Amino acid sequence: MKRETEREAAKQKGTKQGATNRGATKQGPAKRVAAGAGRTTGAGRAARDRAVGDLKRDLILAAARRVFDRAGLDGASLRAIAAEAGYTPAALYFHFESKEALYAAVLHASLARVDAAVAGAVARRRDPAARLRAAALAFFGFYADNPRDLDLGFYLMRGGMTPAGLGHERDRALNDQLAAVLRPITTAALALGATPRAAERVTVDVFAHAAGLLLLAHTGRIRMFRASAADLMTRFVDDRIAALRASAETEPEPHPATAPQP
Repeated sequence: MKRETEREAAKQKGTKQGATNRGATKQGPAKRVAAGAGRTTGAGRAARDRAVGDLKRDLILAAARRVFDRAGLDGASLRAIAAEAGYTPAALYFHFESKEALYAAVLHASLARVDAAVAGAVARRRDPAARLRAAALAFFGFYADNPRDLDLGFYLMRGGMTPAGLGHERDRALNDQLAAVLRPITTAALALGATPRAAERVTVDVFAHAAGLLLLAHTGRIRMFRASAADLMTRFVDDRIAALRASAETEPEPHPATAPQP
């Protein structure tokens, strides 16, 4: 009788232990799921932190743009930009090392908008002449409609004609970006039959003419000539296209190479 009681107790103990082991087995995946959820939460937190950082950077850039519009590069200061953005100067240093770095970032964003305007105008054209015309007039039109962006582009003239610059690396990067904005003009000129050197001259001519007319219009000096800057720009571009076509038509065909005589 005693032995039967012991066997029954052992059986019940084994049943309970098995249930405990099965429970432990089920608990393992639950812990792994919880750990996975923790990792997902961590990734989400990192994404949120990046979004907050990007938002702060955008707010600082917007504030810097307003200060630069009012005071220019020389008259602006990190303290004034920080006050405009509602941050401490130390908070700005976390994102930008200097006011020159801030100005370069603002100008970079401005050039990106010009690039989008030019690219959008060119994308709707197939004929090379139409593409050149669209690119040149879109470039001019953007700055005519956005004089504050023109001010940003002419920052070197503030306080006189002596170039100040934003630092060698920043200046080079911004010049490369501007060259990319103007590249559709060069590409279209090449498609019209211009040599690489002639295509570059066309691009320089368009840029210089646009800059001069925009400056005259922006300062109001164009009124002394009783002229429209937009009309003058359109006429200039059309004349350059006509000259390219005429040059391509009159360009002599290269003579075939004379075969060597035996």
